[in-house]
Amino acid sequence: MTGSHLPLFIWLSPSFPVGAFAYSHGLEWACEAADVADAVTLREWLGDLLAHGAPRSDAVLLAETYRAGEAADARRLWAVAELALALASSSERRLETVTQGDAFLSMIEKTWPCDAVSDFRRVWTGSVAYPVAVGVAAAGHRVALAEALPAFALAFVSNLVSAAVRVGVVGQTDGQRVIAALVPSVQDVVAFAHASSLDDLGGAAFRSDLAGLRHETQYTRLFRS
Repeated sequence: MTGSHLPLFIWLSPSFPVGAFAYSHGLEWACEAADVADAVTLREWLGDLLAHGAPRSDAVLLAETYRAGEAADARRLWAVAELALALASSSERRLETVTQGDAFLSMIEKTWPCDAVSDFRRVWTGSVAYPVAVGVAAAGHRVALAEALPAFALAFVSNLVSAAVRVGVVGQTDGQRVIAALVPSVQDVVAFAHASSLDDLGGAAFRSDLAGLRHETQYTRLFRS
C-alpha cells in the first residue's frame, strides 16, 4: 500500500515490461493509407480516438474495475473482466489488450504484490484486458482513481505518438506538440469516465476499427497491431 500516485510513473513508463512499444492500435495502417500523414492529421486521429474510440471505453473499464476492486466485489470484477475482452473489435485489438494486460498483472504480482490482485486472480483466471489490470493494481495500492485515469490515457497517447515517430510521419518535436495539444482531450476522457458506468460504454471510431482489421493483412509492418 503506497497511498501515492508515484507508482503510476513506474507502471505506465516505457521501462515497465508490458510491450506497449510493439502496438500501434491500427495507426500503422492509417499511415500507410495516408489517413495520418503529418502532425495535424495525427492530432485529429488521436483526438477522435479519445472522444469516440477505445481509450474512452478503456477509461470507463479502468474506473469500473477500480471501484469493484476497492469494494472487493467479486461478481462485479468478473463482469468487467469478461466485458473488456468482449469489446475487442478484432483479433489484433484483443492481442494488444490481453498481451499488455497479462504482462502488466504478472509483473505487478512479482514486484508490487497486493491483496486486490491476489483476490482478482481467484475471481478471474483467464487473460486480462490492460485497463482492467491497471484498475486492479491501482485500487490495491490505493492510488487515487483521479490520478490513475489521466496517467493511463496519456500513456496511450504517448505510445501512439511514439509509433508515429517510428513510422516517420512526424518528428520528435511535432510528436511532443501533438501530445501537449491533446492534454485537454485526455482531461475530457477522465471526466467522462469518472461520471460513467458500464451502461455508458460505446464508441464510434469506425475508421480506427477498420484500420485494426486492415493491419492484420498489411504486407509490411513494424507493429503487432
